[in-house]
Amino acid sequence: MIKKCLFPAAGYGTRFLPATKAMPKEMLPVLTKPLIQYGVEEAIEAGMNTMAIVTGRGKRALEDHFDVSYELEHQIKGSDKEKMLADIRDIIDVCTFSYTRQIEMKGLGHAILTGETLIGNEPFAVILADDLCDGHSEKGVLTQMVELFNKYKCSIVAIEEIDPAHTNKYGIIEGREIEEGVYMISNMVEKPDPKDAPSNLAIIGRYILTPDIFGVIENTPAGKGGEIQITDALMSQAQNGMVLAYKFKGKRFDCGSVDGFVEATNYFYEKSKR
Repeated sequence: MIKKCLFPAAGYGTRFLPATKAMPKEMLPVLTKPLIQYGVEEAIEAGMNTMAIVTGRGKRALEDHFDVSYELEHQIKGSDKEKMLADIRDIIDVCTFSYTRQIEMKGLGHAILTGETLIGNEPFAVILADDLCDGHSEKGVLTQMVELFNKYKCSIVAIEEIDPAHTNKYGIIEGREIEEGVYMISNMVEKPDPKDAPSNLAIIGRYILTPDIFGVIENTPAGKGGEIQITDALMSQAQNGMVLAYKFKGKRFDCGSVDGFVEATNYFYEKSKR
């Protein structure tokens, strides 16, 4: 069973400046919860209880959020506000959180490699907190992927169809559909121009990775943008074995952009009123 989930959270969040000058982008609130809490709750639903977070400078708020605030709890004890901390206290009670720092920003592949010390030699999930996902009436996206992993025992990336004009913003896959919504990957390209894209199936911020990925990343040279790309490492893994892409059931919001963040806020606000 997959018990660990890795959260790469060392980025600067420059698209939200000046809000993210002193606050991690992962702590931006959608309604009353920060983005990273939605991700942790999704991981818990999928059966994980060990959260490994790769942080950077100025990210102490992440550690403080997943910790007990005795002063605050003392102040609101016995009031009607006490119940507002119930969800985060439940998370703290059922999960173990560990942290390491990514000293240099060298890409998502490097961030995942930095987390090896927290993961060890076992399969694990990866959540990018600024991709906020809702499974609708279905199971959560990570739960769907864990069920697929239990069947195939290989690395899996979540994908969705995008506007072909936007392929230069994503990792794009090409592959053969082996069952409904499941593709055996034959090619992966990081942020190709639309004219060069092999499809319009884009990788989003949910992964399940087998532990050999760490050795693959170590031997992966810098790619697009001079960074170590996880898509390049996964392509090597696919050439030497099998990597699957899964068209998940649900809705995803790009909360790394202002437009996506506002869309997510409106969506979850309307959902809270149902």
